[in-house]
This record gives sequence, C-alpha cells and structure tokens, in this order.
Amino acid sequence: MLKYFLVFLVALVVSIIIGLPLLKLCKKFHLSQTILHYVDKHAGKAGTPTMGGWIFMIATTFACPFFFTGQVYLPVLVLLTMLGFGMLGFLDDFIKIKFHKNEGLKPLQKILGQLAIATIIAVLAYFKVGSTIDLFGLKLDLGLLVIPFIIFFFVAVTNAVNLTDGLDGLATGVSGSYLLFFGLILTLIAGGSNYAVISFGLLGALVGYFLFNCFPAKIFMGDTGSLGLGGAIAALAVFSGLELIMPIIGIMFVLTVISDVLQVGYYKKTHKRIFKMAPLHHHFEKIGVHENRIVAVYIVITIAAGLCSLMGYLAVSGLL
Repeated sequence: MLKYFLVFLVALVVSIIIGLPLLKLCKKFHLSQTILHYVDKHAGKAGTPTMGGWIFMIATTFACPFFFTGQVYLPVLVLLTMLGFGMLGFLDDFIKIKFHKNEGLKPLQKILGQLAIATIIAVLAYFKVGSTIDLFGLKLDLGLLVIPFIIFFFVAVTNAVNLTDGLDGLATGVSGSYLLFFGLILTLIAGGSNYAVISFGLLGALVGYFLFNCFPAKIFMGDTGSLGLGGAIAALAVFSGLELIMPIIGIMFVLTVISDVLQVGYYKKTHKRIFKMAPLHHHFEKIGVHENRIVAVYIVITIAAGLCSLMGYLAVSGLL
C-alpha cells in the first residue's frame, strides 16, 4: 500500500505546483469559456479560465510511471488513452475560445473522434487482455462482442463524465470518490497492480486540482479535462476487466446521463420537460439547492456506492 500512498502524494504535489502557473497562463491569454446564457445562476462565472484538465492529466502522467512495475505496456496505454481523449477535448475547448461561443466541435465530430479512439482501444484490449469481464467474481466471456461493447462503454463513460462537469468541483469530486474505491477494489482482487497505481495517482492529481476547482472555481477542467478523465476511467475499467462495476460505483454518472436522455427524448415527443433543466444537477439548482450541497450529496452517494461495491468484493474474497 505504500507505493499507492506515494503515487497519490507525488501526483497531489505536482498538481498543485503546476496548477498555479497554468492558472496564471490561462488568465494571461484569456482562455475562458463562454457561459451558457440559460444557466442564469452561472452568469458570475463568466471569464473563469478553462482547460484546467491539463493540471491533473500532466500530474498523473508524470507521477505514475515512477511506480510502475513489471509489464508497463498496457498501463502506459491507459495514460495515452487519457491524453488522447484529453486532446479531443482540447480541440473542442480551443474552438469555443477562439470563436467565443459555447459550442466547439459539432456533436457528430466529437462522437466520431470518440469512436475512433475507442475502436483502437477496443481492438487492442481484445488481443492483449481478452474478452472476459468480471462482476463480483462472476466471469462472462463476450468473445468478439467485447469489441463493440468496449466501444459503447468508452463513448458512454466519457460523455457521462462530460455531462457531470456542470458545477464547481462536481466532476472532480465524483471522479475522485470513484477512483478511490476502484483503486481499493483493484488492490483487493489483483493484489496490487499498475492500474491501481494509476487510480491512486489520478486521485491525488484530482485532489490537488480540486483546490483550484472547488466553489468558487478559479479554473474549469473544460472538455479537455472531462473527456480525458472519462477516457482514463473507462480505460482503467476495460484493461482490468471491471467494466460492470463502473456503473455501480459511478451511479451518479449514470443518473446524470439518464436524466439528460429522458429530458431530450420526452421533450422531442411532447414538447414538455420532465426536469426544470437537465442534466439532473441543473434541475436541483433550478429548485434552489446550492451547488455546494449538490456536489456534497453526489460525492456522498458515490462513496456509499463504492463502499457497497468494496464490501461485495470483500465478501466474494472471503474476507468479510
């Protein structure tokens, strides 16, 4: 466990160290995102720098390799996947900033980029990891079907994290809570692995970034961070064969996506809304709940789901 604490600590310190100059750099070049006009409570956030995802992505990429042991090809691929999705998000953020609008890449362009990266990873995972997925010790071999499953999984997870990034510290807090328990489960079932190193390293980097991103946020992660973070979470699950535990621990990611899909589908059919605004966290804002309380509740629910998942694996392992 010592190396997990150390990688957490190194990533945390690096995240804080690079966060300060990066924040100043973003302010100097006015790298801020246009705020949605219909999120009236966010009007005061106009001018806040974006692309802060580079803080935790750089810190994670720097810290983790020092603690890798044995075969490092796949763990490095996880980091590259994070950076690949991060670059896609960076392109989206860059277009928003350059043309002073909230929409960057077109939805089709963004989804094609996600599909391209996901397809490459899915094929590599099939040949390097296999086609078996795990849930509380139950093994399921999907065969070739694992490739489209992984592609769908990547697109779903990256967009779920992206949609959750709507309040100060929300995606950061939920993702950090998720990674804590995902890392603990990896440590339990694998006796420690390079994937656990990445989980705890990214957790440490997110904690450091949270100092800049908590309410009131001094910097947003942007699509650079949310897509990169989603890519890392998806890649960790895929290469460890634990895709099915993700929607359990990440229940708030799932509810965020479901609320958005229900809202859009219902509105197209009836021209009425289920929620005052989607995703779900904006609905709570609209009914008067302060965003700090929303973030706290999302984190607590994620921790509760993580504890239940960890207890499940402890029971399966005969340690409970």
